[in-house]
Amino acid sequence: MIFSSRRRFLCSTAAALGAPLSGHSAGPLSGRIKIAVKYHMILEPELSVKEKLEMLREVGFDGVELKVDEKIDLNEIEAASRDTGFPVHGIVNASHEDIRPAVELAHRLGCDSVLVLAREFPDLTYGENFSRWQKNVRTVLPLAEKHGIKLCIENVRATFLKTAEKMVSFIDSFESPVVRSYFDLGNTITWTEQPAEHWAEVLGERVYKLDIKDRGHSEFGEAERKRDGAVGTNGGEVHWERVRKILDRNNYSGWGTAEVPGGDRERLKRMAGWMRDVLDL
Repeated sequence: MIFSSRRRFLCSTAAALGAPLSGHSAGPLSGRIKIAVKYHMILEPELSVKEKLEMLREVGFDGVELKVDEKIDLNEIEAASRDTGFPVHGIVNASHEDIRPAVELAHRLGCDSVLVLAREFPDLTYGENFSRWQKNVRTVLPLAEKHGIKLCIENVRATFLKTAEKMVSFIDSFESPVVRSYFDLGNTITWTEQPAEHWAEVLGERVYKLDIKDRGHSEFGEAERKRDGAVGTNGGEVHWERVRKILDRNNYSGWGTAEVPGGDRERLKRMAGWMRDVLDL
C-alpha cells in the first residue's frame, strides 16, 4: 500500500514536470539530493509568501533558500514555512564580513547552513585575505557550532579562493566539521579555469551543499559567458555525468539549489525538471 501511494506520487510529479516515469531509471543520487531555489527567484508578485512556498512544492521543489537581507517579513516567512511544512534550508550571507546575523537568522528559521562568500579585497595579498576571512569565520564559529549550523564557503568569481586546492586549504584550516564547502558547479571553469569535476574531486566530502547552474545551457545558463573550449553536457560547461559519479563516490547527500534567472510558475516548473534531469534524480 505504501509502495502504491509512493508510485502514484512519483507518477503525478513526473507528469507535472513533463518527464514520464516509464523508461527512466533514476541514478544513484536519487533520494539523496533535495532540490530548491533561492527565494528571490520566485517571480510571482501576486502570491503571498505562503502561496509561493505552496507553489514551489506543486512544481516539484523540496525547499527554498533565503538571503540574509531579503526584503521580506521574517514573521511571515517563518509562519509560512511552519504552516506548509516547506523548509527554508539555508541562509545566503553572501560577502558580509559580519556573519553572525546570518547564523542567528538560520537558527530562527530552522536552517542548517549559511552560505559564506569570502570575497577578495584587491588591495590585500592572498595571505592577508586568508587571515582576514579566517578571523571573520572564527568569530562566529562558536555560535554556529552551538546551533549546529554549517558555515559553507562558496566558490565564486569574487572570492580570493580561486582554485579547489586553495578552497580546501582554507576550509581545513579551521579543523572544524562545521566549516564546509558550498559547491557551485557553474562557478567553476567560467571563473576559475578548473572544470566542475576537478572541484568535485578535490573538495571531496567537504561538500555540504550544491548550487546548480550551467552557463552553456540554452534556458538556464548565460551562454555569452561560456568559456571557449569548455566541454560539458549538451553544449554546456558542466559535464554532469562526471560530476554525478564523483558526488556518488563521495557519498554526497544534501541540497541542490538553482541559482539562475528566476521566473513565474511555468519557468520554475521547467527548472525543477531540468535540475532532476542533470542530477539524474
